[in-house]
Amino acid sequence: MTRRDSLLAVLVALIWGFNFVAIHVGLADVPPFLFLAIRFTLVALPLVFFVPRPKAPFGVVFSIGLFMSFGQFGLLYLAMAIGMPAGLAALVLQAQVIFTIVIAAVALNERASVRQGLGAVIGTAGLVIVAWGFHQDAPLIPLLVTVGAALSWAIGNVIARAAKVSSGLSLVVWSALVVPLPCLAVSFVVDGPAEMADALGRFGLTAWLSTVYTVVLASLVGYTIFNRLMATYPAASVVPFILLVPPVGVLSAWVALGEVPSTLEWIGGVVMMVGVAVATVTLRGRARPLGPSTPATATSPPG
Repeated sequence: MTRRDSLLAVLVALIWGFNFVAIHVGLADVPPFLFLAIRFTLVALPLVFFVPRPKAPFGVVFSIGLFMSFGQFGLLYLAMAIGMPAGLAALVLQAQVIFTIVIAAVALNERASVRQGLGAVIGTAGLVIVAWGFHQDAPLIPLLVTVGAALSWAIGNVIARAAKVSSGLSLVVWSALVVPLPCLAVSFVVDGPAEMADALGRFGLTAWLSTVYTVVLASLVGYTIFNRLMATYPAASVVPFILLVPPVGVLSAWVALGEVPSTLEWIGGVVMMVGVAVATVTLRGRARPLGPSTPATATSPPG
């Protein structure tokens, strides 16, 4: 990669890593599903009127939006709203790599390589250590909901892989249309119309800055750069940079929010990221793509 493109790849990792802090800040004022509906409405509009439809059947685009966007981010926002730390969420969400390997093997009959299998085992062990460490200080439910977000992302990965759909800007924009109405319906049932109206009334500068960050920087700028890099270079040249996202997420949450992982969470996080690296990057520098998504978000940014 050229120096310029390497710096752009680092920029994407920084944007996506800090995205978890931006989400955390916004959730302080707005219920999770209402906040997500606003985000994806702005991802889709007005670009949907200018960006061509992706070259994929409607059912595929709908399914990708359902699992990669609504399922992944709905569960992620919910987990963070009920107590999942932003930095730890950035780590745990990478379980999607492990889930993608397993689901692709079952659903698509794709035989995992020895390296991928080893990486999945190491990554799973790291996730178990993280869960044990987290459970020492907090209820396990937020972490399990985050794991559910990773599972939803992985299902979306496999759908996109089976349909041979690339995660271009058109797919980002058009699949975003799937999210707002279900999110508004969930918020209406869970929060109630009075709380929704009150949240919109107190939608202040902090919430707007969080929304602008997640929509413009994480979703549109981040994926525009990332998709161009993936179209220009082998996956092995790009993936190592994206593996910087979880460490950036942990460090930014530490600095901005004062979140300090426990010793077990640190150990589990390191083990988990080693497993992800083993599964995705070979010693000779070639990568086995696991689908059209990467550790930060397939059709939208991680977190």
